[in-house]
Amino acid sequence: KGDYFSTVCPSGNNMAVLVHQLSKCATQTPLSKSKGNKVVSCKFHPSKPILFVASENHVRAFHLVKQELVAKLISGSGSIISMAIHPQGDNIIVGTTASRVEWFDLDLSGKAYKVIRNHTNTVQDVDFHARYPLFASASDDGQVHVFHGMVYNDFETNPLIVPVKILKNAHAITG
Repeated sequence: KGDYFSTVCPSGNNMAVLVHQLSKCATQTPLSKSKGNKVVSCKFHPSKPILFVASENHVRAFHLVKQELVAKLISGSGSIISMAIHPQGDNIIVGTTASRVEWFDLDLSGKAYKVIRNHTNTVQDVDFHARYPLFASASDDGQVHVFHGMVYNDFETNPLIVPVKILKNAHAITG
């Protein structure tokens, strides 16, 4: 744990995602092909050997030990710009060019569990808080939306998502 990090080169084709091991000074290419989509982000699962790779219209989860595809999550709106993984690892949020935040629950299906349409411009970044049940999305409209996102340990209760605060004019991007 803490011995690996990943890098993304969007125009790298079969070398778009590289996984580096610090202790051995070694680099691996876990994906042989990028399937024609530009890779925009990759993140490790917090506790399992799973690598999440976000391309423009889907997120793929690869088991690094078994070297197989575990899940494929399909975005229903716009191109994916950013991705965040819940600290427990079973939920993912992505920000899209269609001004939406999509919440995926890996235990439910490959389609978004919840689509949040609060922004008026491209969602540039999303992130979960490490300890508290909070997540935020930042958009080109200059707003940061903070949400309460409670994930329950039982499989029968769906995540609870409640808006908490909107920070206006945080950093407006004008084009």
